[in-house]
Amino acid sequence: MTSEHVKCLIIGSGPAGYTAAIYAARANMNPVLYQGGQPGGQLTITTEVDNFPGYPEGVQGPQMMQDLESQARRFGSDIRYGLVTQVEFSENPGRDKPHRAIVDDNHEITADSIIISTGASAKWLGLPSEMRLNGLGVSACAVCDGFFFRNQEVAIVGAGDTAAEEASYLANLCKKVYMIVRRDEMRASRFMQQRVKTAPNIEILYNTETQEILGDEGVTGARVKNTVTGEETVLAVTGFFVAIGHKPNTDIFKAYVDLDDHGYIITEKGSTRTNIPGVFACGDAQDNVYRQAITAAGTGCMAALDAERYLVTLEMQDQEVVH
Repeated sequence: MTSEHVKCLIIGSGPAGYTAAIYAARANMNPVLYQGGQPGGQLTITTEVDNFPGYPEGVQGPQMMQDLESQARRFGSDIRYGLVTQVEFSENPGRDKPHRAIVDDNHEITADSIIISTGASAKWLGLPSEMRLNGLGVSACAVCDGFFFRNQEVAIVGAGDTAAEEASYLANLCKKVYMIVRRDEMRASRFMQQRVKTAPNIEILYNTETQEILGDEGVTGARVKNTVTGEETVLAVTGFFVAIGHKPNTDIFKAYVDLDDHGYIITEKGSTRTNIPGVFACGDAQDNVYRQAITAAGTGCMAALDAERYLVTLEMQDQEVVH
């Protein structure tokens, strides 16, 4: 197994990871970034991104990730293909006890600081048509893509607070919103339930499951089934939103960093610091509220600044030992 030591290791790409790399490189931290199993993150499977500052005409998700990667490389970030498959974080890190990561099961990296930006993956229904039409009318983010369906009829699947919030958001843009709920009741809070129930253009379909999303080059409808009566109906929608939750990509860190009940990394308020000194978390791996490209980029900046300050502290400790 090959090995090397770095000042700053960034695990994961996307807006958070690439922004962390930009700031870390400009601070002479010589960051090494491993892109993970999906280089560029979720935005690489998104079409039009219309709400990221600096792109007045909008931008394709893959292109925006290429732009961020190119900017990070311009400042000297060492961006590599590869998946971190194992970590070993030191509870009392120092030069003699650095953090450790294994890449693709065959390369060892020790690092003075580590920034986790592994993101979160949307949960899907598992329909073949859902994957085929992903980005062509199927979306897991109403805030990201709802604008493209102004004055149209759409459907959203989910029964929790996130689904209710996104349904309300869509209701302000769309002519009609069908809310597909698998059971005979919602899991959302009473306040959020009241909000969607009183919206004049939201129709809640209880005991309903999606059988297929219709369309070839874009969504033209959704075939749903009432699980009580067995009756099937086709909803004439042009947009289909899935809001059944996200799973943060944090499993390999759970033996070391504190996670909440849903698997998101817990960071100190107002910072990206985890419970392990020298380990920082940014983006959707630690954000279960906003989950936007711009907020992920913002926390990526924070993580690099936090890591820089941490490395300065390490250097000061080294100087004290020498003297």
